[in-house]
Amino acid sequence: MNRFLLLDSGHPTRMESPYPHRYQQQSRGRYRGRDYTVFSGCFRRCSVLCLSMVKTKEFKFNEARAKGTDRSSKPTVMKKFPLKHHTANSTNTTAYIQILGVGMDTHDTMPSILLFFDRQRFIFNAGEGLQRFCAEHKIKLSKIDHICLSRVCSETVGGLPGLLLTLAGMGDGVPVNIWGPSNLNLLVDAMKCFIPHHSMVHTNLVSHTGPLQIDSSAAVASKFKDVKISAILLQPNGVEGSDVKPSDVSVIYVCELHEIKGKFYKEKADALGITVKTKYKELTQGKSVKSDLLDITVHPNDVMGAPVPGPIVIIVDCPTSSHALELISTQSLTDYYSDSSNQSQSGKIVNCVIHLGPASVVNSSHYKKWMKNFSSAQHVRAGHVMNEVQNPILKSSARITARLNYLCPHLFPPMSSSIQHPSSTASDFNFLCEDPTSKLCDGIFAENLLKVSLFCHAHLGLDRSNIPSPLAASAAIDELLLESPDIADAAQHVSQLWQKPAETKECAISIQDSKVMTDKPILDENSVPSCLENIRRDDLEVTFLGTGSSQPSKYRNVTAIYFNLFSNGSLLLDCGEGTLAQLKRRYGMEGAESAVRNLACIWISHIHADHHVGLVRVLTLRRDLLKGVSHDPLIVLGPSQLKRFLDAYQRLEDLDMQFLDNKATTLFSWETFELDNESNKNNELVFERDEDVKNGNLTSCRESCSQGSSKRLKLSVPVAKIETFALLNRLKKVLNEAGIERLISFPVVHCPESFGVVLKAADRINSNGKAIPGWKVVYSGDTRPCSEMIEASQGATILIHEATFEDGMAGEAIAKNHSTTKEAIEVGNLAAAYRVILTHFSQRYPKIPVLDEISMHKTCIAFDLMTINLADLHVLPKLIPYLKLLFRTEMLIDNSDDHVEEAGL
Repeated sequence: MNRFLLLDSGHPTRMESPYPHRYQQQSRGRYRGRDYTVFSGCFRRCSVLCLSMVKTKEFKFNEARAKGTDRSSKPTVMKKFPLKHHTANSTNTTAYIQILGVGMDTHDTMPSILLFFDRQRFIFNAGEGLQRFCAEHKIKLSKIDHICLSRVCSETVGGLPGLLLTLAGMGDGVPVNIWGPSNLNLLVDAMKCFIPHHSMVHTNLVSHTGPLQIDSSAAVASKFKDVKISAILLQPNGVEGSDVKPSDVSVIYVCELHEIKGKFYKEKADALGITVKTKYKELTQGKSVKSDLLDITVHPNDVMGAPVPGPIVIIVDCPTSSHALELISTQSLTDYYSDSSNQSQSGKIVNCVIHLGPASVVNSSHYKKWMKNFSSAQHVRAGHVMNEVQNPILKSSARITARLNYLCPHLFPPMSSSIQHPSSTASDFNFLCEDPTSKLCDGIFAENLLKVSLFCHAHLGLDRSNIPSPLAASAAIDELLLESPDIADAAQHVSQLWQKPAETKECAISIQDSKVMTDKPILDENSVPSCLENIRRDDLEVTFLGTGSSQPSKYRNVTAIYFNLFSNGSLLLDCGEGTLAQLKRRYGMEGAESAVRNLACIWISHIHADHHVGLVRVLTLRRDLLKGVSHDPLIVLGPSQLKRFLDAYQRLEDLDMQFLDNKATTLFSWETFELDNESNKNNELVFERDEDVKNGNLTSCRESCSQGSSKRLKLSVPVAKIETFALLNRLKKVLNEAGIERLISFPVVHCPESFGVVLKAADRINSNGKAIPGWKVVYSGDTRPCSEMIEASQGATILIHEATFEDGMAGEAIAKNHSTTKEAIEVGNLAAAYRVILTHFSQRYPKIPVLDEISMHKTCIAFDLMTINLADLHVLPKLIPYLKLLFRTEMLIDNSDDHVEEAGL
């Protein structure tokens, strides 16, 4: 039995479910001058914020999914899927190496390398943004058989959790083999905290020093039909006496393709009397055949040229100079050197060396000297290469951003042009060697989708045909105006919305889409709330870094919301994959680093991967930026499952953070915390059920007062732990320094331990000495409409609410505990929120969701990189018709080519 309180009015101010079945009165008393009644009943685990009881409608939801017991959406995790195998007699006609996501145009992660065969596919490294890049360029990740990691760190594995979830959600039971250093097990164990499909991952550890034949086991050797891959470990000695961390181990991969069969000469076959064309194939497969015209046997070497030794590709990851020194001293690669006697005997020649190390390492004199050992190889630098913003790798998203910026630059600023890292110099990218006669001078910078063909006789070597062409914002605008000339007038009308009321002319624009014609001026039906009186533009702006659901797509990244409090710091609400890259696209390299450095805290709504996978990259960047500077660990708030993941991941690398359970920041937990702070330090807490506290459940505890025998009953959650009280003290201080009076989490209806959050700014005093109430922003996380959501959102200045599904998909919304567009707007209406901003759209709606005209007078649609200043809230609803005009030809387009069912929503 858990408990909740009723105060004064008789309405519950704290209860653990929007759907209590029954409760019983336990006791009465007085609390802070107010009468209270303690009730008990059977409810959910966590406390929630209820500001007042309002009469609301009942919303259906999937109770089993909310409790985590819904089996209909779960795969059978105990099933062991067999390894994928291929037809034995099939042959490859194509083989190549291809660069994927080099630099990500924001330098936020390491590129991936695709080794492609007709029968098998290998991916080397899976940094953040890999899925989104592949969706942009229509690369089918479902065909991947093996993922090989050169290191296990945030740079190389940031995109791995999302990729595994996507592959598992495809429903065909395709397993993935993952290869990496011995610390790979630590990563897999950490991912099991939120990936239910871990049985579909076959982990293979590279744990031996020196040469390692990956395909040595009989179980796997038969599956490597087309290539022999060897691994060489680089484990540098500790720097300045420090021990080598697990994430410091790097792996070099040597890929040796089987020999290429000689060219088939048809004229020779004709001369030997071969007329049946099917015998051509048999000869190319190494079989002898009888001549059709002559009484002879024709052997393969009679009609084919001499075989060519298979190409060799070496992938080298040297992240530091210590690794480079270890690389130079290793003897494991000497057999592949150009002047090696063993190479002369075998005829093997290294065709391509791909360098993943940063410019500071690859440009060093000792590294360049080592590279000369492969004088006949094509060297490709795929490390952190400087890219121009005019050539973004996510061209579809960049085009949308440019169009939105043309229509409304106030809300859609251009992508930052300061992508180059401030510490980079021109000399860092000078790859030309001093010796003009050396083959090393043929070294090139990697470009996205650059291929090195390995098999086809006619196209061996570099293939630049797939490299994306540059895209300038001006070209995107020219294209837009050619398609829709009336957008120019619309942009002028939008600009008038930011004029002062006295200067604003009534603008009427005829906007026609598939559903509505509007010929009347767009008027705001809401009065401005008092908290916006004389609001300053340096008070708060909200930037949507990701507005899609489930997985990254061409047009929308997954969820992340950045709160810029300017001189007071910043916050992040949710942190999906690619959050750091989006920060850099919006604010530039220096701006993003400043934003990360000044974070007050990060709040995560629930454990689904699309809401937190980008967290590690942000934390590791902050750690590196503040290295050597006095600072406190960053506070990360989230569900308890997230703590298990972060604790497990920190065995790989330090994240410089402290975790606080969302249950410790509910309204009642804050009141408990404040009450204990006011109490005498000698008071002791006596818990009735220790196991409830350990499990994070509400429980009752008694406080003995040292000055008398009177006792009062109160509720407690994990805040009763000393370390949690200390962390709450620090969180309160950090929030107050940021101008935030309260951060209150409240449970919502989605999956176990799903939360929404209320941010309330401190009151301010205007020039006349009048107290102005602080703004209030509420974020729903993922949820069905529920009474907690409505109660928490009462009088909100901004309600940011998920709208995953369109109105016609209410059944799916209920099954997956999400909201439809209409339901999200209805929550805002019931809560009397000033503005409702819709986000977390299904990837079915790549550009703009399907909307009707109901209750749009206070609503706005979020887009990636959209920035909303508090001073601009009055304008938001007026933009809806213009946005529909901008996307009128695309509102109903289904992104079916790239869409995968959102199994993990």
